[in-house]
Amino acid sequence: MLASSNGQPHRFLGQVCPTRQRLPSSPEFAASPTQRPDPGPRGASMKTWFKLTAAAFAVVATSASHAASGECLDVRVSSANPIVNGDVDVHVDVAVTNVCRAPVQVLRWQLPSERMSGALFRITRDDQPVAYTGPVIKRAAPTARDYVEIAPGATLNYQVELTGHYDISKNGRYAIEFQSDRGTHGSGAQTLRSASATYLWAQNRNERLDATPVSKDGVLGAAVTEASPSLTALAASISYTGACTASQKSALASAVTAATNYAASSASYLSGTPSATPRYTTWFGAYTLARWNTAKDHYVKARNAFQTAALTLDCSCKDTGTFAYVYPTQPYKIYVCGAFWSAPMTGTDSKGGTLVHEMMHFNVIAGTQDWAYGQSAAQSLAKSDPTKALNNSDNHEYFAENNPAKN
Repeated sequence: MLASSNGQPHRFLGQVCPTRQRLPSSPEFAASPTQRPDPGPRGASMKTWFKLTAAAFAVVATSASHAASGECLDVRVSSANPIVNGDVDVHVDVAVTNVCRAPVQVLRWQLPSERMSGALFRITRDDQPVAYTGPVIKRAAPTARDYVEIAPGATLNYQVELTGHYDISKNGRYAIEFQSDRGTHGSGAQTLRSASATYLWAQNRNERLDATPVSKDGVLGAAVTEASPSLTALAASISYTGACTASQKSALASAVTAATNYAASSASYLSGTPSATPRYTTWFGAYTLARWNTAKDHYVKARNAFQTAALTLDCSCKDTGTFAYVYPTQPYKIYVCGAFWSAPMTGTDSKGGTLVHEMMHFNVIAGTQDWAYGQSAAQSLAKSDPTKALNNSDNHEYFAENNPAKN
């Protein structure tokens, strides 16, 4: 995630629907992403309804005013095949309806589209959590092109394939809920959760279907290309994929140096006498010895990885609204994107800090999530939920960057 024009990095931003007036519920939805007005009430249905508040969806009203929160968006999830037989893909249909009387603008990455770029679903198998295996992304501040407008009474319909993003490889009863409570921006951001789940029964599944990057317009998961030799011996090895230019390779080598220094200095700091220091409490909240040691363990692992692991840095992502992303189960490959190149080498939301941020996402390092973005939101998270702050990549990045410096 890069800094925005005001120096504060963030990824999700929005206003709520300007009216609490609701339109009648929408009829059955189509299978492809379309918009259409809602003609009126509908009868009983076997579809599962999910109701999501507009505040949780972080929607932006067409007016500039910050209106009161209202339930402007209804989301429903269903499956045409509630019984999944064999090692086949798993699809769910998602319909998002604007039930207010004014247009609503929604950040595109908050919509459950066919090209997910985050963990938008909570899935369990026989009441046990199912791992999300898709990309986790560090974003720049949203611009106008990042919003999708939904007209009053209109419905957006999507078919979402889940096995590319979640481990649905085993037999059992799956419960699928829409949930987006990570990646919110600002202290007033809301948690987005569905009211209920839709269920699938999987049988005769024999092999794991791992998430693999899929190339699409050079944005996310570009196809792997042959690695070029390393320009430096900073790590055990550094390989470059995605047609990195000579200048990009040079910048990445310097960024690895900066990230290594950040991780090493953070580990050294946390090797000192544990206490409620300003630096620690700012980014990780109320001090306990156990949490201090957890943070120390994260930076020691990150330092060791930067110093000894075989790193792969991929330049194929061109999205200027994204800094970088990784697949947490695929260390140590980091995809850097368009916004990465304009970041400073060190300092707040820097190239070096971005690599620390992404390194923390790998399950073998810290397995962090993106619960909050930006310094303000990260500090608020540290105050309100120190345990979650220890599971947030931005908190780790800002602790490492230590800008402005704190003792």
